[in-house]
Amino acid sequence: MDTIYTVGIDLAKSVFQICAFNRAGKKLINKVLRRNQVLKFLSNIGPFLIGMEACGSSHYWAREIKKLGHTVKLMPPQYVKPYVKTNKNDAADAEAICEAVSRPNMRFVSVKSEEQQALLLLHRERDGVVKERTALINRIRASLQEFGAIIPAGRFRLQIWFREDFFVVEESLPRILCHHVKSMQSRLMDIENYIESLDNQINSASKESSQCQAIREIPGIGRLTSSVLVASVGDAKEFESGRQLSAWLGLVPSQHSSGGKSLLLGISKRCDSYLRRLFSHGARAVIRHSKPGKPYYEWITSLLLRMHKNKVIVALANKLVRVVWAILARDQKYQAQTI
Repeated sequence: MDTIYTVGIDLAKSVFQICAFNRAGKKLINKVLRRNQVLKFLSNIGPFLIGMEACGSSHYWAREIKKLGHTVKLMPPQYVKPYVKTNKNDAADAEAICEAVSRPNMRFVSVKSEEQQALLLLHRERDGVVKERTALINRIRASLQEFGAIIPAGRFRLQIWFREDFFVVEESLPRILCHHVKSMQSRLMDIENYIESLDNQINSASKESSQCQAIREIPGIGRLTSSVLVASVGDAKEFESGRQLSAWLGLVPSQHSSGGKSLLLGISKRCDSYLRRLFSHGARAVIRHSKPGKPYYEWITSLLLRMHKNKVIVALANKLVRVVWAILARDQKYQAQTI
C-alpha cells in the first residue's frame, strides 16, 4: 500500500488545499479542508515532510504543525511557481508545492518565532506611521502655502515654526483654516508620541538581544537595523556565506548571461525593501562622516574616485552585510578596519 511521504498545503483564509505524494512522487491525495480541519487531519497522519509557501499566516501554521511532529519547510512563492503545470488553481498550487518541497536544491525560508514576528510587526508599524507623519507634514505645509505662509522644510523646523512664527500669520488666516491647521498639528503630536513609544519598545527588545548588541558595534548599524535584521534572519548559519546573505537582501547585481557572455545589471532588489533601505541609509551615514582613521576610509575614498556615490553606498552596504554575517554566524566580535 502506498504511504504518504511529502505533503503540500496551499494556505488561504478559510479553505485549504492539501496534496500528498508517496516516495516515488505519485499523487495520493489532493483534497480541500476547512480551516478548523487542517490540524485535526495532520494530527492523524505522519510525521511527514510538509511544504508551504512563505505568505501571510504561514509562520503561524508552520509553528502549529511542527508541534504535531511534522517537518515543515517554507518556500518563496516565486520558487514554487515554475512547478505549476496547468492553469492556476488551488489543486495545481498544492501539487506544485508538494513537488517543490522535495527538490534537493530548493531554497527555504526559516520559520520565525512569535517573538521575531512581533518585533517585525513593530518595525512595519513604525515604518507605516513614519510615512503617515511625512504625508501629514506635507499637507500642513501645502495648506499654509496656499495662503502665502511658507514653512521651512523638515519636521523639526516645522515644530519651531509653530512655536515662534505661527502666531504672526494666524490673524491673517481664515478662522476655519486656523482650526484645521491646529487639528492637524494635534494629530502630528499624537503621531510623534506614538512613534516614540514604538521606538522604546524596539530599543527594549534590542537591548535584550546579545546579537543586536554585537552587530551594533559595526559603523552604520543602529538600533533599527540590528533588531530588524536579527528578527528577519534568525540563525545566520543558515546562509553559507556573507555574499549569500547579501544576495538574499538584494544588494548584489542581478545577472543575465547566456552563451558564455556574462552581463551584470543593477542590484536585484530582492527580499525586504525596508531592511535594504536601512542598510543603505547606514552606509550613507558612514560615507558622510568618513575621514582618516575611520573604518573603511581608504576603501571608500578609492571607490569614490572611480564611480558614482550611489554605487559606493550600495557597495558599502553590501560590505556591512557581509561583516554582520561573519559576526552572527561565527559568533565573533567586531574588529574595526581602517582600510
